[in-house]
Parts: sequence; C-alpha cells; structure tokens
Amino acid sequence: MVRAKKHLGQHFLSDKNIAAKIADCLSGDFDKVCEIGPGTGILTTPLLENNSIKELKLIEIDTESVEYLKENYHDKRITIIEADFLKMDIKSIFSEPFAIIGNFPYNISSQIFFKTLENRDLIPELAGMIQKEVAERIASPPGNKTYGILSVLIQAWYDIEYCFTVNENVFIPPPKVKSAVIKFTRNKTKKLDCNEKLFVRVVKAGFHHRRKTLKNNMKFICSQPLPENELLTKRAEQLSVEQFVELTNLADGLC
Repeated sequence: MVRAKKHLGQHFLSDKNIAAKIADCLSGDFDKVCEIGPGTGILTTPLLENNSIKELKLIEIDTESVEYLKENYHDKRITIIEADFLKMDIKSIFSEPFAIIGNFPYNISSQIFFKTLENRDLIPELAGMIQKEVAERIASPPGNKTYGILSVLIQAWYDIEYCFTVNENVFIPPPKVKSAVIKFTRNKTKKLDCNEKLFVRVVKAGFHHRRKTLKNNMKFICSQPLPENELLTKRAEQLSVEQFVELTNLADGLC
C-alpha cells in the first residue's frame, strides 16, 4: 500500500468513475500523453483504455509510487519516469506535440501551468484536477474578482474550460478544499502583438495591488510615466488579454 505523503501534496483519488471522467476530458487528437503524478495509477487505468493513446509517459517523483507502478503496470505503451516534472527538460519527454493530464499536487499546480506556458508549442492540450479556487481563477473572465495573473497569462495562449467540480470525500486522505477539473486547449495565437516578456511583467505589475489603478501599479516596473491613456484609469481585473497587449505596447521603451 502506497502512503500519501504530505510534503508531496499527495491526495490519492479513490473514485474510478471520477478518474474515467478526467481521462475523457482529453480530446483524443494526440496519441502522445504525459501523466503527471500518477500515484497508484487510478487515472492511468482509464487512459490505457483509450486506444488512440500510443505512448503514455508517467512522471512520478515519489519512489514508493514508482515501485508500485512498475509492479502493476506492464502495458508496452507506458514509460515510467522517476523525476520532478518541474525540473525536467520538456523536450526530453516528447519531441512532438503531446497532451498533459493529471491529478496535480495543489502546492505546485501553478508552477506546472507556468512550465506548460513556457512550452506551449509542444503542449496543445492539458486536462487536470486542481484546487477548485485556482480552477475558478484561471477560467474567470475580466471584471471578476477572481480574475488575476494566472487568468490573463493562461488565457493569452489557451482556451479554458471548467469541466466539473469534485468533492473532498473521493480522496485519501481528503483535502480540506474542493477540487475541480480544468482543461486548456491551445488557441490560434502564435505570438502576441507585443513584447511577450514585457507583457508578463506588465500583467504581474498590474495585479501588484488589486485595488489600485494601473497608473499606480505600473510605477513598480516603469522608470518613466506612461502617456495618458484610458487604460491607466482602470484596475487590472478590468482588462482583457487584448487590452493588456495594448498596455504593454504603451509601456514598451519606458519600462
């Protein structure tokens, strides 16, 4: 029996029906799939029932879980890799586009998403379970109080679907919060119409103090005042991705 380890943020899903629903979130358009944090394989099993998946790589940091997977999963499509996903070179997993799926540890889900963004041309699709609050934040539209840095950065390159909510009682041990399954699908944006590195800085600065206007928050990264613009009178949560692109172009050369 594999023990859930608190320091790894492990909460093992125990409901096979929920696992099957998560696996069904993948479109089936990609025959290469990477599962992050498979644990004892409850999600791995329904993934293997999908005949469109030709290669399934399991990335697991927990040695005890790796041993369990090696003992119990012998499908030729599987490669088990004992590693920290956050420290891996993505291109060492697959050199061609692949989908990511998993019951992601809540304490590193945002870091997984930032790594996905950095490698967005290789990762056209992602589906996974995370903390409900984080899922709502990512899927939130402009003007909503939960709309924030993650919302803007992920929505710039992915279409977001909030799939379904998951209660605490289907995990061992039960987490103290509700969970949700979310899906990212790469949108048609190849490149933003601005300096993309500055875009990230502008978004992060914009939400530095949520209640302050962008005129005040942009002072944190810009050495010179920005030209007068209606965008600067707004708060960051009011701006769409396109408006953040406009703000980035306004700040280019001044920050």
